[in-house]
Amino acid sequence: MNCGLVTEKNEPVPLKSISVEVRVQDHVATVSSTLQYVNEEERPLEALFVFPLPADAAVCHFSAKIGEQEIVAEVQERETARDRYDDAVSSGQQAFLLEESKESPDVFRLSVGCLSPGQNAAVTIIYVTELAVQADHSLRFCLPAVLNPRYTPAGSAAGIVSEISSGCGSVPYTLTLSVHVSSPKPISKLESSCTLDPLVFLHSDHTQATVNLSPGHMFDKDVELFVFYQDTHQPSAIVEAGVTTAPSGSLMRDPVVMISLYPEFPEEVMSSLATQGEFIFVMDRSGSMSNTRIESAKDTLLLLLKSLPMGCYFNIYGFGSRFESFYPKSVKYNQKTMDQALKRVKKMKADLGGTKILEPLKHIYSQPCYPDHPRQLFIFTDGEVRNTKEVLDLVKHHAHSHRCFSFGIGEGASTALITGMAREGSGHAQFITGTDRMQPKVMQSLRFALQPAVVNISVDWTLPDGITVDTLSPPINVLFQGQRSLIYAHLKGESSGGSEGTVTVKYSLKDQPVTNQLHFCLKPTEETGLAVHRLAARTLIRSLEQKERSGDADVESVRSRIVELSVQAGVSSVRTAFIAINKDSRQTVKGPLLQRRVPTQGTAYGLLSGQLRYMCVDESFLGPQSAQPQAPERTKSKSLLGSLRQALFKNQDSQKFIQSERKDAQNSRNGDLYSTLLVNDRASYSSRSRLRTYEPTRYCRDPILASHQASSLDKQRDLLVQLVSLQKASGCWELDATLADVFGKMEDELTNQKPAQVDGSVWATLLALIWLYGCKIEQQVEWQFVAMKAASWIGSQKVGDLSRCVCEGNVLLGCHVTKEALGI
Repeated sequence: MNCGLVTEKNEPVPLKSISVEVRVQDHVATVSSTLQYVNEEERPLEALFVFPLPADAAVCHFSAKIGEQEIVAEVQERETARDRYDDAVSSGQQAFLLEESKESPDVFRLSVGCLSPGQNAAVTIIYVTELAVQADHSLRFCLPAVLNPRYTPAGSAAGIVSEISSGCGSVPYTLTLSVHVSSPKPISKLESSCTLDPLVFLHSDHTQATVNLSPGHMFDKDVELFVFYQDTHQPSAIVEAGVTTAPSGSLMRDPVVMISLYPEFPEEVMSSLATQGEFIFVMDRSGSMSNTRIESAKDTLLLLLKSLPMGCYFNIYGFGSRFESFYPKSVKYNQKTMDQALKRVKKMKADLGGTKILEPLKHIYSQPCYPDHPRQLFIFTDGEVRNTKEVLDLVKHHAHSHRCFSFGIGEGASTALITGMAREGSGHAQFITGTDRMQPKVMQSLRFALQPAVVNISVDWTLPDGITVDTLSPPINVLFQGQRSLIYAHLKGESSGGSEGTVTVKYSLKDQPVTNQLHFCLKPTEETGLAVHRLAARTLIRSLEQKERSGDADVESVRSRIVELSVQAGVSSVRTAFIAINKDSRQTVKGPLLQRRVPTQGTAYGLLSGQLRYMCVDESFLGPQSAQPQAPERTKSKSLLGSLRQALFKNQDSQKFIQSERKDAQNSRNGDLYSTLLVNDRASYSSRSRLRTYEPTRYCRDPILASHQASSLDKQRDLLVQLVSLQKASGCWELDATLADVFGKMEDELTNQKPAQVDGSVWATLLALIWLYGCKIEQQVEWQFVAMKAASWIGSQKVGDLSRCVCEGNVLLGCHVTKEALGI
């Protein structure tokens, strides 16, 4: 029995290979994927594939090549495109349909209709996307190779995401990937979660480079690429010329500008962290979070609880098919409540069934906020939900009362859900994949949460006479130190002489006014194609789709504008679809329409995966009119194929829902100054513990040695977790045997070396700080808040000669750490 994409006869699915070309220009990627199909059956078939794309991608090209003939798809209103597809397939014509899921914009369905026996087809999909800035200042490109099944709450309408299922085994197709990177700034390096061939620089100034994915990629994880530029944080502007053949005054006719801003906050404002706030941690405890995911989540909660400032408020929620919270409402953070929470964290399991995230969010939003304690929401999930847009609309509705920080855990987490919650909740999104450690990324977001909120943000344009601007992006409502903000704008008119524009961003930070300015040239940038126009159109379409769902505007006019903009710009939307028909092909089809399950590997979904339908429509089943080769009337075609498709999907979804339910069922003073924020953390960030370089990945071939190295690494990490678990809520440690064990010492050794006149807790806390800075500096991003609390606590104590104490501690632990480095 073959596993993976197979037919009912246990024969390989007709997808044979995937070839991907990526062109990265600064922080925008254009991705071209070509999929080779062949029909190895003895009869015509229709293949349906459901696959992931980045949530913010703008799909801008879809074509099919059969033999020497290429058919380029056009964007049409969705129902019209479906009708045309059904008509074509039922009449024996080759047709191709690409649709975006209504439930989640990161899921697409590709229908390949009526391939003749033995026939080959190459389908090409092109999309453009922005690259997200990471905490280590790299830009992340992700080619989603995994699409997890999405949990659908009872009573929800089924759609494209309901066609995602689980299976087992490997996939019978191959992947090749080539990447070309170019930028005005020199490229420092490229890293990846997968094995790459050596990086090749095309110019001596290192502004262009190419790299390929090494052969043999397994479809068990997403393909991630991290691009490092020199001077990443420089603001920039790209002005792109329009298309002269587009209608006058339209978005595609006029120039469009993309502004990239990297706000730098005054250092004196960032030198201390907030000591107030309400921190609510929402943890996915569905069956899919079992094993290593839930254990990593528990370690992360430990670190978060130890890092909170004294006097804040907190609560912890767990959700699945139902939800529960540690406390009826958020409680004040102190030693007692922290200890209570830690005991419950240790007992947490992935035992709450499915993934209903909407209900716990509604409960949280129904709770009143604490005055002077801004609400900060941290949501951890593997993103396996189907009512994505309903969740995002709820977060947006309550955006005024909180900030939302979201974390996608594991391969296949929904980018639409994770990035969408952070965007609508004025927060920040992180993805934890492969061998990434959760803790560094979560602590990076905690740092953002503890930064002062930026308020009263305004954007002003100064342009030459004759030029006006329409801002296409939603208003900026959040700014974080070192994080990029994008603004798309439509430039109209012609300049009477000036060639430069200025964009000015003003905001308030801790009651201090701040102004950032960027001057840019109005002359269009060369060789950008229409990438910026398409991203701008995608941005505007997403805003219109949200307005349509909210019901606050004339729905029909908004819907009409979405279709108009999508067709005009040639980019995907929820109201349109790409349709391509080979009108030169026609064949008589016989026999019943069969639905065939296509299993995929493990609990993940292959890069392209779905179902097969074999088109063999019996003449008696269709009725006497269909025996003729001419196309039947549209209403009959729609009724036959459309209704049958809906009936099959509905039955499939109900079966999957039952299976999903069964599977999930089994399965004070020292707080006044929380100080010394590490403004520059480039050296300390180390969330990706794997080696990701542009050179072939090095790994240990000896399994015994590899196992020893892994266990040794785990032991070192356990020591850090053990030390953190011993810290008190106030920030201090107690001098006892358990602390000595972390240092590899006996309790007597610690006690005998303690300077006279120094309290035991002060000595213990100094030793803990010295050990962290001397032995764990590479993981500083994880324990920085733990150390800051400790330093703040020591500062509140009356200690005599601190320098001598630090010297004694260095001798005892074999370290060389200065008092200044400890932040005391």
